[in-house]
Amino acid sequence: MFDALSDRLSGIFESIRGKGRLTDADIDATAREIRLALLEADVALPVVKSFINEVKQRCKGAEVSKALNPAQQIIKIVNEELVNILGGETRRLNYAKQAPTVIMLAGLQGAGKTTLAGKLAKWLKGDEHSPLLVAADLQRPNAVGQLQVLGERAGVAVYAPEAGSGVGDPVKVATDSIEEARRKGHDVVIVDTAGRLGIDEEMMQQARDIRAAVNPDEVLFVIDAMIGQDAVNTAEAFRDGVGITGVVLSKLDGDARGGAALSVRHVTGQPIMFASTGEKLEDFDVFHPDRMASRILGMGDMLTLIEQAEAVFEEDQKEEMTQKLLKGEDFTLEDFLEQMQAIRKMGPIGNVLKMMPGMGQMKQQIDSIDDKQIDRTSAIIRSMTPAERRDSSLINGSRRLRIANGSGVTVSEVNQLLSRFKDAQKMMRGMTGAMGLGGGTKATKSPYNKRKGKKTKKKPVVRRGGQAAQNAAPQLPAGMQLPPGMPDLSQFNAGDLPDIDFEQFLKDQKKDK
Repeated sequence: MFDALSDRLSGIFESIRGKGRLTDADIDATAREIRLALLEADVALPVVKSFINEVKQRCKGAEVSKALNPAQQIIKIVNEELVNILGGETRRLNYAKQAPTVIMLAGLQGAGKTTLAGKLAKWLKGDEHSPLLVAADLQRPNAVGQLQVLGERAGVAVYAPEAGSGVGDPVKVATDSIEEARRKGHDVVIVDTAGRLGIDEEMMQQARDIRAAVNPDEVLFVIDAMIGQDAVNTAEAFRDGVGITGVVLSKLDGDARGGAALSVRHVTGQPIMFASTGEKLEDFDVFHPDRMASRILGMGDMLTLIEQAEAVFEEDQKEEMTQKLLKGEDFTLEDFLEQMQAIRKMGPIGNVLKMMPGMGQMKQQIDSIDDKQIDRTSAIIRSMTPAERRDSSLINGSRRLRIANGSGVTVSEVNQLLSRFKDAQKMMRGMTGAMGLGGGTKATKSPYNKRKGKKTKKKPVVRRGGQAAQNAAPQLPAGMQLPPGMPDLSQFNAGDLPDIDFEQFLKDQKKDK
């Protein structure tokens, strides 16, 4: 969503990077360009004015004039002011002292409230809570049915006593849900309310009535991040009409200009608490202003990347890989497959790479990455025998043909995978050697000869990976690429797959044993 703004800001900063000293004219010109970039991104005019005034005031002060690198100092100031506009600090949910905690969702129809209710429930469940979804949107056709489906997918209970589609009293449903939560032992209640295509008094009154009936601990305003300038009017109407305690941005993965995200916090005075970044229930997380500002300025988001990696890499899997490195054991195709599957769980490869610092300059290459390639690679490895996965040197010409036929690819694709895997193996060996791990001979316990009391010359310990690996930092071998990533196997038609030579497969497996 912020790609266009990020590109504009990167170009602006590039123009001042080579200057050793910045004049007031340079600062004014830079501020003017930033102002245009924000307006083109659909950021509200009052927000732009406030932002530019703060940036200009700080840039013309001592912190830039006395800086060794003025350009970097301006980038730092812009980053800090972006963080301020987005809320400053991460805001967490306020839980009730006595369960259940009640969270009410409000917003226009089409903003994604119902889907977001399911995402929030799944996120809370993963945080060791027991949420209850409440179907209080009895206006929109099939809203109740949609929430029930989402609850089932998230593994969360749903309270839906009314059929909806214009039938039932939403205030009574919301009120009764609190007692239902107490009776069933749920510690969080998420109330999904009705919206309208536009702001009207009937919708606002219903939202006020529900709020008065359940006295929620949080009233979260759900806003479509793609609606642009209209986000300001909608946010102000809900702030004044219902009263909100936080904002949730939905559809943050869209291709709109992103001005709503930069405007809504300043306009409402309430923090952005969560962001929805995709269609899946897992595409939802806490909103971190500092991380979002870093992404907008093309500086990556390593903290989020680390958190995602920790979530998908099992603890025993990390321990096992560490032990392999310590013992100097070879990196196998089984390890290769496990790592690819873990990376796949982190989401689209392009999104993962964009979170790495410096990758903003490689957007075209990242956008061309096809995630389905990981699925193809996985299919190739799964067509190998266990012994072939442990020792790739066993894979001769006839075996490559069998693997290609078994995975529905060409022999050249199998060859390419094995070539990339060898590069990965070399890199892992180089890392092991550089760290002085595994494969080395044991040194003599004492450097002294006990009989003569003299020092004896010791032969230098040669670590696996060689002397060059010890002296130089490990680098990717020439031509090595990141692990490619796998097609949606559910789309495959079994009738389209080639015949698998099971007889040859059994012969190879018997030979391996």
